[in-house]
Amino acid sequence: MPCRTLIVTLSSAAGLLLPALSQAQVTLKPDGQWRYLLTAGANVSSGNNNAGTLNLAAEGANQTTYDKWTWNAKADYARNDGVNTTERYALRTQYNRDFSTDWFGFGSGETLRDKLANISARYSVASGVGRHVWANERGYFDVSGGLGYTYDRYVNATDIAGAQRDRYGRLELVLAEESSHKLTETTSLRQKFALYPDLRDSGKYRAVFDTGLTVAMTQSLNLSAGLSYRYDSDPGGTLRKGDAMFVTGVSLRLD
Repeated sequence: MPCRTLIVTLSSAAGLLLPALSQAQVTLKPDGQWRYLLTAGANVSSGNNNAGTLNLAAEGANQTTYDKWTWNAKADYARNDGVNTTERYALRTQYNRDFSTDWFGFGSGETLRDKLANISARYSVASGVGRHVWANERGYFDVSGGLGYTYDRYVNATDIAGAQRDRYGRLELVLAEESSHKLTETTSLRQKFALYPDLRDSGKYRAVFDTGLTVAMTQSLNLSAGLSYRYDSDPGGTLRKGDAMFVTGVSLRLD
């Protein structure tokens, strides 16, 4: 799938899914206080089909009038008839600091473990600049770009960039857009799309798309649903290039 086609496809999907899906979002207020959000979802069945899924997520945010520091952690696990079908763990943090009304600089770091995608460990760091396209009391829309470095270790050695490898590091471009929207007093939506072209092996790239919707039940409890899509143009071996996950759950705000 060409890079341009992927962007058009995901953009179209966002337009269709945004009214219906989203992950809960930690409260953002420019007062310098840390706020947190905990989300959990689970499903268990037995009898003719023995299966279970568990999804856990945690977020934290600290925002002032000139900077923002966020982090999030996720654990997704699923098992069907004694076979693991999902086993993914991720941790990410990002710091943004405004240097004018419209422009900001950022630095980020993340780690991922996804054994079924043959990723024993992935470590990524990135830095760059971004622009606040718009921001008000009902949400924001940011775009950003920069340079990053990603280092992968694989569960099993695989053919990557024309050679058999058990690890692979590369410089990447980082191109991203992110928005949050308060649709009603009880319903919030957010989405983020990031593209990572490989600067070591021209034509290869990764893409990450997350979107979700939150509906407040009380001041602290929310119903949430989220869709995540991960794409790798060269995952190695016979692995599929795309992974999608839809998660529903209940979120607890700690404001």
